[in-house]
Amino acid sequence: MAWSLTYWRMLVLSIVMLIVDTVAVLLGSVLLLRFWMQATRVRPPSSVAQFTFQLSDWLVRPMRRIVPGVGGYDWASLLGAFLIVLLASSVMFIAGAPVEMVLKVALYRFLQWILYGFMILLVIEAIFSWINPQAPLAPFIRALNEPLLRPIRRVVPLVGNLDLSLLVALVLLQIAQLVLRMVFGM
Repeated sequence: MAWSLTYWRMLVLSIVMLIVDTVAVLLGSVLLLRFWMQATRVRPPSSVAQFTFQLSDWLVRPMRRIVPGVGGYDWASLLGAFLIVLLASSVMFIAGAPVEMVLKVALYRFLQWILYGFMILLVIEAIFSWINPQAPLAPFIRALNEPLLRPIRRVVPLVGNLDLSLLVALVLLQIAQLVLRMVFGM
């Protein structure tokens, strides 16, 4: 009987963590996208802008009173994304994790989300370039990736008219993930 009770607790905790993580990833991704759009000065298509701002204004607007934008960066969006990660990671308290561990995991996950976000943008650009370079979102995605790819393109030349900067950027981001994992001991 005790084993089955523990099993059910773990199952319920896993389900709760899955739901919390799913909502947190969606909100955190939107907040990080909002930050990156402003940092790169990229104007999103109206559908993306509407989705992004409607999903995140409830958090960003009040936070701007406390954390104003400085240097052309939307710090409220970035801090909001971290708070979402922290809130999602605090589910670990239910499992008895200490505060230090929750903060460490939250910071690790936040940095991991940033790296994954860049990877996803690069993969989307690659897909657009293969399938439909004239897609309505293609210029938007290209503009978001340009700050990442510009320095790489200075170093990596075209090979047979193929731009390998996307591949190099993905490899560098994966290396950054490995380093991050080692630094945090995950």
